[in-house]
Amino acid sequence: TCAMLFAQKSTPAATPLERPKLVVGIVVDQMRWDYLYRFYNKYENGGFKRLLNEGFACQNTMLNYIPSVTAIGHTTIFTGSVPSIHGIAGNDWIDYKTGKSVYCTDDQTENSVGSESKAGKMSPRKLLATTITDELRMATNFQSKVVGVSLKDRASIIPAGHNPTGAFWMDDATGRFITSTYYMNELPAWVNTFNASKPIEKLLANGWNTLLPINEYTESTADDVSWEGTLKGAAKPVFPYDAKKAYELDHGTLRQMPFGNTLTLQFARAAIDGYKLGQEKNCDFLTINCASTDYSGHLVGPNAIEIEDVYLRLDRDLAGFFSYLDQKIGKGNYLVFLTADHGAANAEGFLESNKMPTGFLSKGFDAAIGDMLKQKFGEDKLITSVDNFQIYFNKARIDSLNLNFDKIKAATVDFLMQQDGIQYAADQDKISTTSIPAIVKEMMINGYNQQRSGSVVMITKPGWLPYYSKKGTTHSVWNPYDTHIPLIFMGWKIKPGFTTQATHMTDISATVAALLHIQMPNGCIGQPITPICNK
Repeated sequence: TCAMLFAQKSTPAATPLERPKLVVGIVVDQMRWDYLYRFYNKYENGGFKRLLNEGFACQNTMLNYIPSVTAIGHTTIFTGSVPSIHGIAGNDWIDYKTGKSVYCTDDQTENSVGSESKAGKMSPRKLLATTITDELRMATNFQSKVVGVSLKDRASIIPAGHNPTGAFWMDDATGRFITSTYYMNELPAWVNTFNASKPIEKLLANGWNTLLPINEYTESTADDVSWEGTLKGAAKPVFPYDAKKAYELDHGTLRQMPFGNTLTLQFARAAIDGYKLGQEKNCDFLTINCASTDYSGHLVGPNAIEIEDVYLRLDRDLAGFFSYLDQKIGKGNYLVFLTADHGAANAEGFLESNKMPTGFLSKGFDAAIGDMLKQKFGEDKLITSVDNFQIYFNKARIDSLNLNFDKIKAATVDFLMQQDGIQYAADQDKISTTSIPAIVKEMMINGYNQQRSGSVVMITKPGWLPYYSKKGTTHSVWNPYDTHIPLIFMGWKIKPGFTTQATHMTDISATVAALLHIQMPNGCIGQPITPICNK
């Protein structure tokens, strides 16, 4: 009969949902895209070259917001969102209710775990959206483990999301990795074991000299130029450096040397071992921020031998880390993506000496704007701060004096447009009607959070830096040197290749979500990168 015919048909066995055993998201702080190729011939085969040769590279990945700073970069990578939505409007911003500066992960309701210092009084509570790590946790009913690792608190806390297994960062005062009572009340035994092994002492024992003979650093400027900053304890910015002396003078100098990255990746291995990440039944997620690239870049700028040496050593460290993952998790069983939170400008001195357009913005914009407004409106203290290239106004005072806020903003815009080095200025609430290129305008709109951003934004001329960057460099602006970042996926289900099609930082979490078959983060505006997801 017909019924019997149907009954005799065999049903194929359902294929279980496949996910990698472990996802590793590596964010190299302040890594300009061109570092992949500027130092390419000096890299060994197992680090950046392995990523490029075995992985899929998105060669035209851009930030789609400003300001291009650390906290926003990490947040945007892991939320797929922008400051307008996810709420992390800078490393710091002004709270309009109190008029005081707020740090992105500061949380005075929590306490340090692993230290008596205040370095652990942190949480992700100011983050308004979910992360891809949150979404993996929810998709597996919180059975997947998620761990964040960085020297920087914000670069561990935000990527790990709202409810991770753990997030750990460096306490400079003690030279130990610590956490917050937001996550746990005592450090796991494996963290105590790691801290007790005195890894920093071992890393600094032999000082810091160049990895290769110094005359082979042909991609960089001379070892002693006037625009490089100097490591603590050194008379000049020249090799070799007494790493132990620098650290004894200021524990924060560990961050400016390549050993900070080495330490971070050592701790990441300890986390994999300690939590058995990628070794049990669910897909786990480890977020790693290599932060020494940023601290060193700020100190010496992108063209120094020091920064080249930091990247050559990071290349070797990554090669060792990938080899460890091959052995521990199994080649092809883990998915890695490597990207950056932002890039960096060339040093003003470097540009000037090579006949490139550049300059410094004048010091004291806040005082100058305040004086101008007092002249025009007869009142002082109308602005509270200039930060992230944004002007924060004292809205409560302006309201109490019954002053016209629109006229105050318009006067500020007119004043800024007359200043050296300023290309555009705009009232953030009227950006859509200004004569600014559409791509820059979109970045301004995406970066503007009404509760947390300044009400007027200024855009500098290309190559211009703030006055405080006389040595080394900084970042924050829309230009490609700050916003063109590397993005490479490698490992599980990834076929080698590359694309030069436009991709954005906001696409990263959407792509991971598509690969893992989980929901995108709840503020995500990105799109899955088709050549990666359709293979």
